[in-house]
Amino acid sequence: MSNGKKLTRKLKKNLPVTGPQAPTLYELMQWYCFTTNTHGCRRIVASKGRLRKWIWIGLTLTAVGLVFWQCALLLMSYYSVSVAITVTFQKLLFPAVTICNLNPYRYSAIKSHLTTLDADTEKALKDLYGFVETTIRRRREADSPEDGLYLKKMPLFNLESVNGDELVVKDITSKKRSRMRARVMHKEANSVSVGGENIVGFKLCDPQNSSDCTVFTFSSGINAIQEWYRLHYMNILATIPMAEKIAMGYSADELFVTCFFDGLSCDSRNFTLFHHSLYGNCYTFNSVERGNLLFSSMGGMEYGLKVVMYIDESEYNPYLITSAGAKILVHDQDDYPFIEDLGTDIETATETTIGMQLTESVKMSSPYSDCTIDGSDVPVNNLYNKKYTFQICLHSCFQREMIRSCGCGHYDQPLPAGEKYCNYMEFPSWIYCYFKLNKRFVQEQLGCQSTCRQSCSFKEWTLTRSLAKWPSVSSEEWMLRILTWELGNKINKNLTKHDLANLGIFYQDLNMRSISENPANSIVTLLANFGGQLGLWLSCSMVCVFEIVEIFLVDSFWVVLRQRWHKLCKWWKNRRANQAQESPNIPVPAMAGHDNPICLGDEDPPTFNTALHLPQVQNSQVPRTPPPNYNTLRIQEAFNEVDSDSEDEHL
Repeated sequence: MSNGKKLTRKLKKNLPVTGPQAPTLYELMQWYCFTTNTHGCRRIVASKGRLRKWIWIGLTLTAVGLVFWQCALLLMSYYSVSVAITVTFQKLLFPAVTICNLNPYRYSAIKSHLTTLDADTEKALKDLYGFVETTIRRRREADSPEDGLYLKKMPLFNLESVNGDELVVKDITSKKRSRMRARVMHKEANSVSVGGENIVGFKLCDPQNSSDCTVFTFSSGINAIQEWYRLHYMNILATIPMAEKIAMGYSADELFVTCFFDGLSCDSRNFTLFHHSLYGNCYTFNSVERGNLLFSSMGGMEYGLKVVMYIDESEYNPYLITSAGAKILVHDQDDYPFIEDLGTDIETATETTIGMQLTESVKMSSPYSDCTIDGSDVPVNNLYNKKYTFQICLHSCFQREMIRSCGCGHYDQPLPAGEKYCNYMEFPSWIYCYFKLNKRFVQEQLGCQSTCRQSCSFKEWTLTRSLAKWPSVSSEEWMLRILTWELGNKINKNLTKHDLANLGIFYQDLNMRSISENPANSIVTLLANFGGQLGLWLSCSMVCVFEIVEIFLVDSFWVVLRQRWHKLCKWWKNRRANQAQESPNIPVPAMAGHDNPICLGDEDPPTFNTALHLPQVQNSQVPRTPPPNYNTLRIQEAFNEVDSDSEDEHL
């Protein structure tokens, strides 16, 4: 390598790095390591010796990894919440209390609609077990119905053997054995054990496809008869007008015998009618529809609600209801009372006292949890016209799928505008469609459980229930006599203790427990934690982070872009040069004259141009000017010193 090139390289190497304007990424990174406040990067470049460099490289990379790990943990904990529980003592709003008789309609009022169904049920019981209820026959006082109408629509079977889809069954009515192909669905277990005649079920088929059938089996004839009866019962109720159903139920004056709240007397005017599809006329105490809501002034039984209810067990439907009493549900005024799912049973001839404790919960919405504030962001239409809850969403979703798949709505849920309830006359296949849809719903195949979300705020009452025999033996006679006398205008019989139920419901104390969620970290705390991690592991601040972003993203991008641009320009110049060399040379004819040696004669005088064409003398050396002696400038020794130093540094 010539001395000039050595000088250029050494001077260029010892010149300061030009920072963001560096021509290469190596020079840019070298300048950053010398000028940054991050100590690890500076030590990598400034350290003498290869071992120290590798040690600092390892320490710096470890610190960077720890910073990323800790910052990732901080980001994940940013969306966590902390739960705060507070207990406050204040005057509490008394909740809404919905009370229903377990018997939805007076049997004497609805028997005209159930004549045929009851006759088929008695026939099935007689054929199965030889049972005849003569008292029920006398009480019904109905005309002779059409025999076997509902048994023909949905026949009952004794299941004798099962071999895959091959079934051997015995018809209850005709006593004939037959083979059929159908799926078996056991309503009380995952498997069917066939070894006797206690396996009772009914067969459902799709009217549009006779080969699509399912036999629903039960381990007890009681469960089979009740399920079979309930399906036909709901089909009949779907055809009865609402005004007639309300008239067949119990009025508030008939249901409530005595009433006290907060030490003061109350009556049926304090209750609001709520018609339930399964329990008939229910009544809500302290409902929002009545306007002025009631508060509990103190805790204890004397300051709660106390009612005595007339159950009227003699009017119970023997096939629909097998237990006697009432059902109650404590809920918020804005909530829909799902009494069939969450209700508490009240026994007859018993005093039931229920102590309440209020808990109010508030959860954080997105991004902290998947709950919804008011249900407006859930793609399910609320059919209940009440405050959004998870149960409302599930029932509304199922009813929507029921209408879409079966063409009609189930009787125990509200209907969208313009739709109809399912019944045999208009929708003959609705029962089979309902069972198939309900199976998919239970197995979470309809998507309702994944679509619906929990509510972010809700109230919950923890109930403590206690029972006592009521009335006592010593007080039974006079109490029942007085109550019979007071109800003389409403009933025409002497009351027994099994016709009455006593309920007391109250706040145990006025302490309200609030459970609220708050963000575990604020944005200020998050940034402070980020700064602490950066200072702990890399000894830098957020300004250093911005500097790193600028160097490794912005400046590096421009360096690479400049290098690409220079390569592109160089390639373009080389291409133009190659094109110029490949272009053809067009010969130009020479002009005749004295410069043309061909035209010269022997007598023409020689010229300078002709002298250039003369042959040169062999073995002749033309003296030339000797090159300058650079050693006289005395620079070589300095270069030798610089070279030795650089070689030492490389070593």
